[in-house]
Amino acid sequence: MPNAAEIAIREVMDIRQAAGYLGISSDTLYRYASEGFVPAFKLGNRWRFKKTLLDTWMDRQSGIVAPEPVTVKAESKKPARSAK
Repeated sequence: MPNAAEIAIREVMDIRQAAGYLGISSDTLYRYASEGFVPAFKLGNRWRFKKTLLDTWMDRQSGIVAPEPVTVKAESKKPARSAK
């Protein structure tokens, strides 16, 4: 039975953890990482996966586009009230 640390999803996962998170086999994920299909990096000779990058990748693969951040220009802001 997995302990609480194994159940928790880490930001940086090894191939086994990431495969479980994605619901695919480790062999398939290894192939995807080697082909550059999924976002991954090597730490030494081992593949590592950032959860946030996998989430963004899954959103793009499923056609979900993250909303663009809204920036407000300083000149468009209302002036602050002066304290009286």
